[in-house]
Amino acid sequence: MLRTHTCGELTERQIGQRATLCGWVDSRRDHGNVIFIDLRDRWGKTQLVFNPEGNRELHKAAEKLRLEYVVRIQGRVEKRPQGTENPKITTGEIEIRCSELEILNPSETPPFELMDDSNISEELRLKYRYLDLRRPSMFRRLYDRHKMTKIARDYFDGNGFIEVETPMLTRSTPEGARDFLVPSRLELGSFYALPQSPQLFKQILMVAGFDRYFQLARCLRDEDLRADRQPEHTQIDVEMSFVSEDDIISVIEGFLVRMVESVRGIKLKTPLKRLTYDEAMSRFGSDKPDLRFELELVDVTSILSATEFNVFQEVIKGKGVIKGLKIGERNFSRSDFDQLTALVQGFGAKGLAWFKVEAGGLESPVAKFLTQVQQESLKKAFQAKTGDTIFLVADQWLNASTALGVLRNHLAIQFGLNQLEELALAWIVDFPLFQWNEEEKRVDAVHHPFTAPQEADLKFLETEPLRVRARAYDIILNGTEIGGGSIRIHQEEVQKRVFKILGISDKEAEEKFGFLLRALRFGAPPHGGIAIGLDRLCAIMGGVDSIREVIAFPKTQKGVCPMTEAPSKVDPKQLKELGLQVKGR
Repeated sequence: MLRTHTCGELTERQIGQRATLCGWVDSRRDHGNVIFIDLRDRWGKTQLVFNPEGNRELHKAAEKLRLEYVVRIQGRVEKRPQGTENPKITTGEIEIRCSELEILNPSETPPFELMDDSNISEELRLKYRYLDLRRPSMFRRLYDRHKMTKIARDYFDGNGFIEVETPMLTRSTPEGARDFLVPSRLELGSFYALPQSPQLFKQILMVAGFDRYFQLARCLRDEDLRADRQPEHTQIDVEMSFVSEDDIISVIEGFLVRMVESVRGIKLKTPLKRLTYDEAMSRFGSDKPDLRFELELVDVTSILSATEFNVFQEVIKGKGVIKGLKIGERNFSRSDFDQLTALVQGFGAKGLAWFKVEAGGLESPVAKFLTQVQQESLKKAFQAKTGDTIFLVADQWLNASTALGVLRNHLAIQFGLNQLEELALAWIVDFPLFQWNEEEKRVDAVHHPFTAPQEADLKFLETEPLRVRARAYDIILNGTEIGGGSIRIHQEEVQKRVFKILGISDKEAEEKFGFLLRALRFGAPPHGGIAIGLDRLCAIMGGVDSIREVIAFPKTQKGVCPMTEAPSKVDPKQLKELGLQVKGR
């Protein structure tokens, strides 16, 4: 080794010993003749002293040192002079009086300060990611990610699971998002697809009798990006045989208890709360509600059924609902109300009615259409007091709930209601199996086409498919879905019925999923599983908003890597070998 100790290791116990350290110059201070250097590596910092009285040539060499130079030093460990100690770091009681210095590599001046509180654009950080990763906060996040993956492996190994790697080059199957395609050189005109998830392979592992599988799986999807999405991400993938929903939920709760306590020192109480999909949408307007604050939605359709306000009357005649939420003692201007109206309209709502609760009644352009009894009933329904504001949306149940859910989250962010340290975990269960695709006028799978229908709803599969509930479950944390799964279809006949409802013919099913259907004919056991989004989990546990903060080398929201400049054009020779030609759009 080029060193005897790390930069975070030496204490008073080593005073008088000789030590050799390697690292980066973190800071340089010239106090007259004496030069002080803070040397940094991933374990910490150690203060170095270069005194010309001891070695003038060494002192001259130290004068050349600049930030981020990589150096190797030797010297004697000494106690710092009284009053100069730094209790904030492990090495704060000692310093090294250097006797040798070797510059292993100089450094250009970094394009930004490598400090946690530096105000740096994300584009610049990603371009020089190797410098950004030297910042202590970035190292801590990736180290926490390392700990979480180790906890996952240890936990699932200890519970009888076996880690199996599934292929990165597979065939393209319609699973929701676009596939990344990889052309084959040996089979010109044919393509591999990068896996959106190991879904089909882990089901086949259950058919193969592995019983309990897990994997830290890389998943790739060619989809539009947001703060919580990347074209490539990692999930903790789990599958089990001969289980019910409760079995899988219990295993995952055990994992989350261990992980949260190890990383955050918080003991979770189990079993975790469970909400049905209908309940979550009705109360919070979201299937992944943030439960750290209240702001629950209230249905006031019956209270306003006889109102003279035409907008409300038309919605009620169309079998819609009037729902709302209340926020306490916040001041809103007319322009604020206009902006909030535009917000909910952007998510499908027809409009937004608002009411300020005053001592004498409700103040609102709509208030004149409400009788005194209706106004009092409205206040009572929301338990509103003077100074509160009530918002109402009149629309079909799903539209009204969704729009108010967006408003709820917006108000929580605006007024800091979600800035709480607690971790609010819950399960969302009893999802619908299908949803209506208005644009394409057809039925889509809510999760994926391999999710099993609830037994009691199988009779509605062909006649009322939108009524069928799925044996599916999501785990949510602070308003984010961190994982989702289901009991799978293990019988070919049921799988084909679901395919037909989704518009997938027997011929197409055989072409796209023939290997799965064949596997189901050979004694497939009942099975189910879940996938936990490792990146999202790490981001929330680390207190950051974007998963790019917990991925070593992420892409931008345009899917670009500023450091490597990927994606990039390739040599025409490579395209020729693959039988490809690039054409403009």
